[in-house]
Amino acid sequence: MNNVLNKISELGIIPVVKIDQAQDAVPLGKALLSGDLPAAEITFRTAAAEDAIKALTDELPELLVGAGTVLTIEQVQKAVAAGAKFIVSPGFNTKIVDYCLENNIAITPGVNSPTQIEMAIEKGLKAVKFFPAEASGGLPLLKALSGPFSEIKFIPTGGIDQNNLLSYLSHPQVLACGGSWMVKPELILSGNFEQITILTREAVSIMLGFQLAHLGINEESQEKAINIANLLADIFYFTSKESTSSVFAGSGFEIMKKKYLGEHGHIAIATNNINRAIAYLNRKGIATLPETAKESGGKLKAIYLDLNISGFAIHLMQK
Repeated sequence: MNNVLNKISELGIIPVVKIDQAQDAVPLGKALLSGDLPAAEITFRTAAAEDAIKALTDELPELLVGAGTVLTIEQVQKAVAAGAKFIVSPGFNTKIVDYCLENNIAITPGVNSPTQIEMAIEKGLKAVKFFPAEASGGLPLLKALSGPFSEIKFIPTGGIDQNNLLSYLSHPQVLACGGSWMVKPELILSGNFEQITILTREAVSIMLGFQLAHLGINEESQEKAINIANLLADIFYFTSKESTSSVFAGSGFEIMKKKYLGEHGHIAIATNNINRAIAYLNRKGIATLPETAKESGGKLKAIYLDLNISGFAIHLMQK
């Protein structure tokens, strides 16, 4: 996949924005950045789209900006000239797809049938927009389509909100989801950008699903680790379970057999998607420690962050 699609995959959610006044573009972009979601798909449903894209790309270069509801090659040209990094069309317009491919422009056309997906594969596309997602049959249809077309990724859009976001994102062939619930036109028109930030942060929180997995406690020896784990198990009716490097007391305490990262131990944080979580943390200036990475089946399962809190290292884990 190209760099734009990789970025979209890392973000996980693409806000689909209908904007009526170009002067609202920058405040909207700032609200999205404050909500930890640096992306916007500006739809060509209004006359303000081109100017809005230009304002966002000029004033907020850290924002990934694309153009949606693109129906003509002329709109592609206007969007790209204004700074759009990707193009999204509601259907499979062969002329638009060909033009974008010939000019090295990232394009995700809309599909909702096997024939359209085959057209996309024939063109060499790696990702398509599944639209309108819910009206076309939702996740059951997407799962059915994914079976024979395992080499392509989908960006479901249309009817996606905070209630079904995780269901779609849990499908292995879903690259990201497009949605407008956090950027409703009435919120933009009324200048309620604070609410947009709140809804955006809520969406990111739902997507990442951070939660405390367990507390790791550093001990000096296997004997001490076993004793502490057995003590916790005895007092609180936990089950004690020993592994190569540690002893668990229930699922909430991991007693290390020797000192590892962190003065006192580590705090394990689980997430719905470890790769998106790492990208999110990197945007906040928090790096990972590659030498601590653990994989299973070629997929990253756990890694320590370059972060210490009150003498505890932070261990990020895939749920």
